[in-house]
Amino acid sequence: MELHSDSISLWSLLPFIFMLGSIAVFPLFWNHFWEKNKNKLIVAIIFSIPAIIYLLSANLEEKLIETMVFDYLPFIILLGSLFTITGGIYLTGDIEAKPKINTLFMAIGAVLASFMGTTGAAMLLIRPVIQTNKERKYKVHTILFFIGIIANCGGLLTPLGDPPLFMMYLRGAPFTWFLNLFVEWLLTNGLLILIYFLVDYYFHKKEPASAIIRDETQIRPIKIEGKINFIWLAGVVLAVAFLNSQYLHFIHNNEYYKFIREAMILLMAYFSMLFTPHITRVSNNFTWEPIKEVAYLFLGIFITMVPCLLYLEMNAKNLGVVSANQFYYYTGLLSSFLDNTPTAVTFHSLALGLGETTGSIVAGIPEELLRAICIGAVFFGSMTYIGNGPNFMVKAVAEENNIKMPHFFAYMYKFSLLVLLPIFILVQLLIL
Repeated sequence: MELHSDSISLWSLLPFIFMLGSIAVFPLFWNHFWEKNKNKLIVAIIFSIPAIIYLLSANLEEKLIETMVFDYLPFIILLGSLFTITGGIYLTGDIEAKPKINTLFMAIGAVLASFMGTTGAAMLLIRPVIQTNKERKYKVHTILFFIGIIANCGGLLTPLGDPPLFMMYLRGAPFTWFLNLFVEWLLTNGLLILIYFLVDYYFHKKEPASAIIRDETQIRPIKIEGKINFIWLAGVVLAVAFLNSQYLHFIHNNEYYKFIREAMILLMAYFSMLFTPHITRVSNNFTWEPIKEVAYLFLGIFITMVPCLLYLEMNAKNLGVVSANQFYYYTGLLSSFLDNTPTAVTFHSLALGLGETTGSIVAGIPEELLRAICIGAVFFGSMTYIGNGPNFMVKAVAEENNIKMPHFFAYMYKFSLLVLLPIFILVQLLIL
């Protein structure tokens, strides 16, 4: 097949498939090799090279540059800065890890996720949750529900909640429009929190007596250290909300002016490093390894997925995707395995291509389609470890604290397919 910009070879999708396969298979069969982040980087580079060669030979280098400069770089800067800032907030003390306490953590996180982002809320709360549950034997289920609720489904109410929503905001959806998704947010997170309480209550009853005694006796008052980082966290939130072309019109003159936002975000991270005592991060078991893992793996994912997204954009109309339910499930399916941000953007472009101009139009497309895209991208990002950036980070932080997390496939058949998917189907049946 001749390589040109309007035809994408199916062979070009193989590097992405192999990249995903390595993430799933290496921890199962070559775990010692996979534990080292430098080996993850090597694997990412190996699979990226053929994708890069293909895109260059097909004269699609502009798409590659656009993806890496305007998608990957801001993605890593935001995640890395939030990781740095929240890593300077240390919750001291040890409260009882009762089901109602753990459930309260989930409920608080579900609210915070919409206003400080799923990444910010996840990185802020994951260490306190681990600290609270350190005496308990059964705690993997808590991390799994944490990923589902706080790292994903909680972030549906504002454009700050999850990157796909922010992209829709930049495409014309009003800031307050996302509050219209409150019913979906409440139903999904309410059910997840209820199920979590019942599951945690069950496992709490199974805890060894010695673990319960330690949990009840080793109690210290809660104290937050590094509170100055809440200022830098607020700075990141404000930068994401207001330092864009919607408020700074001169950005339209040069697309690289967009990096004013990234510069401010990096400045907040620098202030966090400058003004947070080193001992606070040491006490928090803070290391750079989790964010390195995310950066290396998503380097390979972002590069190898470029041909996949191009193929989808050029052939999506052949799929006959026209209804809200189809947009919901197709967006959800791809958001489970691709990063949910470019997936949402791709389906928004597909919706624009349908040319609908009647009825309620938001961000240039029918409102019902926009709802389906936003909900599908945010919710289904929790279906795998690679669906949304914070998923890997939460997993990595948990494993650093000696919590044995399920591997790629086990996460799906033990949790997401069993717990999350039925709720997402229920949302579609009742609301969409």
